[in-house]
Amino acid sequence: MAPIKLSKRQEEILQIVKDEGPIPGQQIAQKLSLTRATLRPDLAILTMVGNLEARPRVGYYYKGPELDQLEDWFSSHFVSQYKAHPIVIKKSVSVYDAIVHIFLKDVGTLYAVDQYGHLAGVISRKDLLRAAIGNKNLQELPVNVIMTRMPNIITIKPDATLIEAAKKMIDYHIDSLPVVEDVDPKSHLFKVVGRITKTTIAKAFLEMGGQ
Repeated sequence: MAPIKLSKRQEEILQIVKDEGPIPGQQIAQKLSLTRATLRPDLAILTMVGNLEARPRVGYYYKGPELDQLEDWFSSHFVSQYKAHPIVIKKSVSVYDAIVHIFLKDVGTLYAVDQYGHLAGVISRKDLLRAAIGNKNLQELPVNVIMTRMPNIITIKPDATLIEAAKKMIDYHIDSLPVVEDVDPKSHLFKVVGRITKTTIAKAFLEMGGQ
C-alpha cells in the first residue's frame, strides 16, 4: 500500500493556513490565484482527514494530526471494514415502489440490478423527486427510465481505502458509492456487495479521532 500523499496544492494550502490561520477560504483562493470553486475539493479533503478545521464566519484553522499518523491509519482501514448492506431493487420495478422502498429503508440511494443480479443503475432521492413532480403515473414508470446507468456509475472496490472512497464522493459530488466485485469489468458487469456513504466516512473519522 503506497503512503497517502498530499498534492502540491494541498501542501500549499496547509502552509498558508499554518502561517495565517484562521483564514477564510476565499482568501486562500486569492493567494493561490484560484477560484473558490476550484479550491473547494482540496479544502473538503483536508478538513475531512483532519488537517484543517472549518469554522463558520471565521475560516480555516490548522489542526493536524501529523501526516505520518494519518498515513498509518488510512493504510489499515478499508472499505470492506466499513461497508453497509446494499439496498437493492430490480430495474423493472416502478418509480412508485422505489419511493416506498427508499423511505422504508431510510436511505438516500437505491441500487438497481438486472435479471442476473448485476449492477444496472443507481437511483437517488433527487431522481425520484424529479420523476414524481408532475407525473401521475408513477406506478407505470419503471426506474430504469430515470436511473443513472452503467458505465456512468461511480463505484468502489472492497479493498480500496477510506480516503479513496471519500475523494470519489467529493470529486463526483455524490453521497453514496456502491461497493462492487468484478464479474466482467470489460463489459461493465459488477456484483453489488455493499454501500458506503458520507455518513459512513464521517463515523470512521470520528473513530480515528477517538483513537
